[in-house]
Amino acid sequence: MFTGIIEEQGIIESIKKGSRSAVLSIRCSKVLENTNIGDSIAVNGVCLTVTSMTHSGYTADVMAETINRSSLGQLKGGQRVNLERAMAAGGRFGGHIVSGHIDGTGTVTDIQPDDNAIWYTIDAPDSILKYIVEKGSITIDGISLTVAYVDDRCFKVSIIPHTQKETNLSDKKQGSIVNLECDIIGKYVEKLLQGGSIYTDDAPKESKITEAFLMENGF
Repeated sequence: MFTGIIEEQGIIESIKKGSRSAVLSIRCSKVLENTNIGDSIAVNGVCLTVTSMTHSGYTADVMAETINRSSLGQLKGGQRVNLERAMAAGGRFGGHIVSGHIDGTGTVTDIQPDDNAIWYTIDAPDSILKYIVEKGSITIDGISLTVAYVDDRCFKVSIIPHTQKETNLSDKKQGSIVNLECDIIGKYVEKLLQGGSIYTDDAPKESKITEAFLMENGF
């Protein structure tokens, strides 16, 4: 599990592409501390496993499913990426619950300064927008952010100078593709309300969770 608080910006040293997969070599330093082969590090919000390490970086395999669902297949050498190690037990929870499993991608359509803040407008498909709520949480390229506006076409976030400095959002332009992970709670609630089982081999069962039940219990 991750929290969406970026620890370091790494640099893509190389990308070895297979027919449908890739191996990323990433130059970094901070996230290597107390990290071992087999540990998880989120790269632009995508949970990847460390497969080898040196004193100045590490490698990670990217499978076809990840290439298809994220923007990692579009990375190039020299690009900056947001890095976060998996949260340690007892660690400080600074963002929100982030799994590192991307729901899909969005497109930056507008960037506007607003005094000391910067507004980013991101177009996203309906399959993602339905889970996004105003004042709720969203993960953009691994960054935990608060949704300031949402409609049936796009959503907006407003970031402070510190966030722009510590992440690769400053590299984004109109047309940039970003990885999106919605708040996981909404997806679980939807599944339960639909009466579906968490097990794929079970037939759907009638849910006992209703709107009245949720309201009575403070939701």
